[in-house]
Amino acid sequence: MNDVLINTGEPRNILGHIVSGAVASAIISGTINYKKLKDEKISSNDAIKDTVKRTSQGAIATGAAIATANYIGQKGGFFKALSTASIGMAGIYALEVIDEKLEENYKSISCDEIDSISEGE
Repeated sequence: MNDVLINTGEPRNILGHIVSGAVASAIISGTINYKKLKDEKISSNDAIKDTVKRTSQGAIATGAAIATANYIGQKGGFFKALSTASIGMAGIYALEVIDEKLEENYKSISCDEIDSISEGE
């Protein structure tokens, strides 16, 4: 079977692109959440939490995209590319699930528990 090769250029540095993706995502999500905060549509805690989550997801997405593109350009790299894209998707999904679980746990804490924690009991 002939492999279909797509010329994606020289393999790119994945770590460098992870950092770039994180920075880009932080700029975008931070700006959007800052506007929401100024418009009083979101609390400062929620703005920070969302910015951190989106920054992490942007880093994962960018790293997975670059690694996938690197594999697409290699002979026999099709399944590696699919695996890498799947791992990236799983990482982003995991952050969503973790965020939901943390939110559920936070909401389940009663006001009395919050008061006792803040009073140092």
